[in-house]
Amino acid sequence: MAQIKDTKTFMRITHRYLGYFAAGIMAVYAISGVMLVYRDTNFLKKENKYEVVLKPNLSDKELAKEIKMRNLEFKPGAGDTKVFEQGTYHVKTGETKYKKMELPFVLEKFNQLHKSTSTHRYATLNTIFGVVLFFFVISSFWMFNYKSKAFRRGMIYAGVGFILAVIMVFFQ
Repeated sequence: MAQIKDTKTFMRITHRYLGYFAAGIMAVYAISGVMLVYRDTNFLKKENKYEVVLKPNLSDKELAKEIKMRNLEFKPGAGDTKVFEQGTYHVKTGETKYKKMELPFVLEKFNQLHKSTSTHRYATLNTIFGVVLFFFVISSFWMFNYKSKAFRRGMIYAGVGFILAVIMVFFQ
């Protein structure tokens, strides 16, 4: 790489190559981000049927946790069988039959990027990606001469974007 003359040149070159590096990551995040907006619908999901044998005598909460379903609502009185909208659970044998609407394998893996925590295996990738995005925010101010009309306009757009984000976060 050629010798870097000043901060502006350094920021522009680093911005360019980090941009190429982050483009693939951004594509995955963009796809999964759009999908997460519609996670409360069946958009792109398909129905999967399961038949498993779980431990007998599970409580309602334990059953929901085992089959990874939230908000299970059980229908009243069916003897040894607990009936819920998505399936059944036989209390004495543990035999469970249920159906779930799920994203295809690849799309589900994409979504895990957004759902990770500090102990998740994607934590490092998410942190690096966040730092790179923040660098883009900072380095973009070196893309134009600070005295130019484009820079002043860019500052107005940046301010409007910041204010819009704050309004949407705090005034839902």
